[in-house]
Amino acid sequence: MFIIAGLGNPTKQYEGTRHNVGFDVIDRIADKYNIAIDGKKCRACVGKGMVEGQKVLLVKPQTYMNLSGESIRGLSDYYKIDPEKELLVIYDDISLNPGQIRIRMKGSAGGHNGIKNIIAHLKTDTFARIKVGIGEKPKGYDLADYVLSRFLREEKESVEEAYGQAVLAAEQIIKGEMQTAMNQYNRKVRAMEEQ
Repeated sequence: MFIIAGLGNPTKQYEGTRHNVGFDVIDRIADKYNIAIDGKKCRACVGKGMVEGQKVLLVKPQTYMNLSGESIRGLSDYYKIDPEKELLVIYDDISLNPGQIRIRMKGSAGGHNGIKNIIAHLKTDTFARIKVGIGEKPKGYDLADYVLSRFLREEKESVEEAYGQAVLAAEQIIKGEMQTAMNQYNRKVRAMEEQ
C-alpha cells in the first residue's frame, strides 16, 4: 500500500487557493484512476484504489495545513506503511514559479508548516515529496494572506500543466522510478531558471 497525501486546508473557503495545490493534485489522480475519495479515517478524506498496478490510498488531511502530520502519522500507523518507502506528500512551494514542480526524497521543511508537522510526527525527514510551485509572494504581502489567495487568470494554464506533471511524477514514484522522476522534472526547472 502506498499513501499519496496532498496537503491543503478543508472547507469551501480554501478551495482553489495556492496553499491547496496538494488537494488539487490528489483530485486529478482520483479522476484519472476513478478513485472515489469518499472515506474518512484519521481525520482525513481518503480513497482506496489502484495506480499503475500499485494499491494506493489517496489522502486529503482535514486537520488544517499546520497539523497535517497528525493525520498522516495516524494513517501510516493504521496501514503499517514505512513512510520512507511508501509515502508521497504533495504540497505547495513559494520558491518555485507556478507551473514548476520539484521532487525530493528527503530534506528539511524549508519553512513549510505542514511538512514541519509531518516530520515531527513521523520522526523522519525521509519521504518522497512533490513540490508544486505557487510563486514567490509579492513585496509587502503577508505570507499567510498570499498562500491563501487564488491564482491569477494568467497563472492558471501553467498551474494546470504543473498538476499534470505532478500526476505523472507520482506514477513514476510509486512504480519505484524516483530517480527517473527527479531527473525528468528537476532538470526542467533548472533549465527554465537559467533562461
